[in-house]
Formats: sequence, C-alpha cells, structure tokens
Amino acid sequence: MRATRRALLRALFLTALAGGTAAALTPVLTADRNARRPRAPRAPGAPGALRGEVLFDETYRGRRLRGRRTGSPAGHGTGNEPDALRVTVDGRPLHLMRRADGGYLTVVDHYVSYPTPLAAARAAVDELGAAHLSASPTHRA
Repeated sequence: MRATRRALLRALFLTALAGGTAAALTPVLTADRNARRPRAPRAPGAPGALRGEVLFDETYRGRRLRGRRTGSPAGHGTGNEPDALRVTVDGRPLHLMRRADGGYLTVVDHYVSYPTPLAAARAAVDELGAAHLSASPTHRA
C-alpha cells in the first residue's frame, strides 16, 4: 500500500501536535515535583523571607537604617503578604512602594527604582542630606 500525501501530512501534523503539547506541559509537570522538595533556608532579604525577619540593620553615612518584614502592608490585609516591609531611617518610617518589576520606590525620590529595600534606604539618605524624615504618619484615617 502506498502512502498518500494526505496520510503523510496527517502524520506530520500529529507528530508536531504531540511534540508541542509535551513541550508545553513539561514545565507544569516538573514544577509540581519541585514544589514538594524541601527548600534551603532563605537569605535575609530574599523574596519570601519570614514575617518579622530583620532584613538589614546598619549605619550608613551616620544614619541608622533598619528593615524588617511585617507581613502586612501598612497594617492592612491578612498578614500573609510576604513582601510587606517596615524600613526606618533613624527610627522614622521610610515608606517604600513595590514596583511591578520587583524594584522599590521611596517617597523621597519617585523617579528612580532601586533593586532592594536597602539600596532604596541608602539612596533616601543620600537625597535627604542633613534633613530628617517626618516622624508622623503620612496618611490619617
């Protein structure tokens, strides 16, 4: 029996379809296995770090910078948000905003994105110079 053009094209199409489906499902199937593996402890400041964990506590240009995970942005939510932070400069709150690309903006400088909360706090100190952050909250209910 001789193979027709139609049968050859059908076999080629089904082979390509099976290969494409396998390529699309491979990440989904392997992700489930990776999720069950025990994970190594995360470094301080890494995404998904534990609530209440100290991210940094250092002196930079004579200012004390501290960062800690709070687990709830500005006191809202369920407390399960892993990226909620409390960053202070000399004990006064420095409000950070998380960008979609994973960087951070500060209320001191909305025009530059910083890769980490510590980098944002250092940049705020550089920008503030001798000035101090306000000790009162910026929003009132």
